Amino acid sequence: MNIKQLCVFLLKANQAGYASGNSKKWIKEKDKSTTIVFKSGNWKMHDSFFGGEPYGGREVVFYKTKPFWIMVYYGRVKKRINPKEIYPFLQKALSRMPKNAPYRGPKSLAGKPFRYTNQWEGTIDGFSGQESIYKNKTQLYRANYIGGLVDQRKG
Repeated sequence: MNIKQLCVFLLKANQAGYASGNSKKWIKEKDKSTTIVFKSGNWKMHDSFFGGEPYGGREVVFYKTKPFWIMVYYGRVKKRINPKEIYPFLQKALSRMPKNAPYRGPKSLAGKPFRYTNQWEGTIDGFSGQESIYKNKTQLYRANYIGGLVDQRKG
């Protein structure tokens, strides 16, 4: 197990998860959250989120059943903006997650009439960032996220 394997897994898991738009595989939980599970070999991810608008959630990656990595996130679409106009573009951005920073979407993505931006600091073992969607110069959506490796110390 290494960081490179984690990055490869995160790319696959996120492509198959929310970014895919395939809500048929999403599990509605009794606590009113939604869970998306992805497994590949010894790796497994749980992406659980609450809400639609605004929303919050967390992704946890397990390696051989042990928690290995986590990311928490919270976002919202501005009032008076229809989320159904924004979220398909967000899914498009998330499907283009960078290989060297598999947290959310790329640094930027343009697609008329929207523009996605993502700024982060840190590396896969500890990072934080913010993503936004704009129409012209008006911000319509914003989310913050933070995460990194968990349960790595021995002793």
